[in-house]
Amino acid sequence: MNEQVLDGPHGPLRVRVYVPASPAGPGLVWVHGGGFAAGDLDMPEAHWVAQSFADRGIAVVSVDYALAPFPRTWAAAAGAPEREGVHYPIASDEVEAAFRWAVESGLAPGPWSIGGASAGGNLAVGAALRLSHSPGPFPALVVLAYPTVHAVQGAPDAALRAALDADPDADVFGPEPVRGMYENYLGGPVRGGDVYAIPGTASPAQLSHFPATIMINGEVDELRVSGEAFAVSLREAGIDVDVSTEPGTRHGHLNQPELAAATASIDRFAARILATSPENREQP
Repeated sequence: MNEQVLDGPHGPLRVRVYVPASPAGPGLVWVHGGGFAAGDLDMPEAHWVAQSFADRGIAVVSVDYALAPFPRTWAAAAGAPEREGVHYPIASDEVEAAFRWAVESGLAPGPWSIGGASAGGNLAVGAALRLSHSPGPFPALVVLAYPTVHAVQGAPDAALRAALDADPDADVFGPEPVRGMYENYLGGPVRGGDVYAIPGTASPAQLSHFPATIMINGEVDELRVSGEAFAVSLREAGIDVDVSTEPGTRHGHLNQPELAAATASIDRFAARILATSPENREQP
C-alpha cells in the first residue's frame, strides 16, 4: 500500500494504491461513502475494502475525493465540528480523473473497473456515465454497494417499509434526508443537478453504453429503493446488471468488517471483477 498525489482537475488529488502480491490481473478504482460530506481513506469502507480486494488479486486505487460541506446541523447531530467543503462537480471530476490515471498507471494490466459505496456509488456511476459518453477509456464493470443515485427517490414497498418500521435505527434515509444530502452536495436545489450528479435520472439512451454492473444492496435500507430503480433503468437500456440484497444487513455493512455479510459481499464483487480479466473470460 502506498499513497500518491495526482495532478487532479481541481488541484492535488490524493489516492491510496493497493497492489496485490502478483499484480497480473484487473484493477478497481474505489470510492468510499459518507453522504458526499464525510468519510476518508482510513474508514473500513475504504481501507478494509481496498485491502480485501487486493488480497484477492485485484489492484485498487482508493480515491480521497474532496468533500462537500459538513453543515452546522449535521455537525451538532454527529457531535463533530462544522466544516466547509466543495460542491458538484469537483468530487465527480476527481473520481473520473482517478480512473483515467489508473488506466495509464501501469499498476495492473487491467481491465479496470470503477465502483463505490453509498454516495461513493453515486460518484462512481456519474463518472462511469460520463466516460461512457466520451472516447474512453471505459470501465469494464461498475461495482456498487448500496448506492444512492436519486435525489428524489421513490417510496419503499410494503415489505421494506415494514422492515424499516421494525428497526427504527435503520430508518434514516427517507425522502427529506436524502434530498438534503443532495442539496448540500450540489450547493443548490436538486432540480439544478445534471445527469452526472443524479445519474438515477439517466434515460435509456443516455445509459446505452453504460458498463456491465454488479450491485449489492442492504436489506433494511431505504436507499435500496434507489439502487433497485437504477437496476431497472439499466435493464431497460439493455445493460448487463446483477443486483442482489445482502440478507440481514442495514445500510453500510462494508463499514463493519466483523460481519460475515461484509466478507460475503466482497467475495461476490471480487469474483465478478476477476472475471473481467481476459484470461478468466477464456476459461470454460
